[in-house]
Amino acid sequence: MQSVPLKVSSSAYSELNASFGKKLSEESGKFSLMYFPSAGPPEPPSSMRGPSGKDGLRGPQGPRGEKEQSVHLILWGWQFLAMDGTIKTFGKKMFATNGQEVDFETTLEACKQAGGSIASPRNKGENDAVFSIVRLFNRYAYLGIKGGGIPGKFSFLDGTAVNYTNWHAGEPSDIGKENCMEMCTNGAWNGTSCNQYRLTICEF
Repeated sequence: MQSVPLKVSSSAYSELNASFGKKLSEESGKFSLMYFPSAGPPEPPSSMRGPSGKDGLRGPQGPRGEKEQSVHLILWGWQFLAMDGTIKTFGKKMFATNGQEVDFETTLEACKQAGGSIASPRNKGENDAVFSIVRLFNRYAYLGIKGGGIPGKFSFLDGTAVNYTNWHAGEPSDIGKENCMEMCTNGAWNGTSCNQYRLTICEF
């Protein structure tokens, strides 16, 4: 797949580069972070100027320089929406969405193809980061947590136990029928079936 250049703010680039620059550079093929300052062309050196007293033809006006640097985030093989807060970081994790609503298995495959996994908040800070994306889109999103049919027993997709939870009132319920987990638009967790269409949010 081709890389997709997207413009983000200088502050967003600085945050991402500080948190993930080294990590991403070590994981070749997953991501590459680059920025390209936009500015007008430099003035020609004095040796290239016309002779004094005889002006040459006026050339076309160069592009206007921007007050702030334009920053491009290259995300290999994945069309993230890198604007309007759709990439969030907490600790060593980055959470991002492509804005698509699909079922659980499609979400799982999309995140896998991008080199990540479904967003799996393991503490309040990570939950808040995922919630900020959910709130922005005002859409429910799948989490990388599944039930195994045992009442109150849930685990992350890697098999580790779920110690931090943020259950919606009355949850968990319908054990055995609701094997997937979603984040509601208020940030709380709710059990659901795995064939619902939910916002894709991946973690890296």
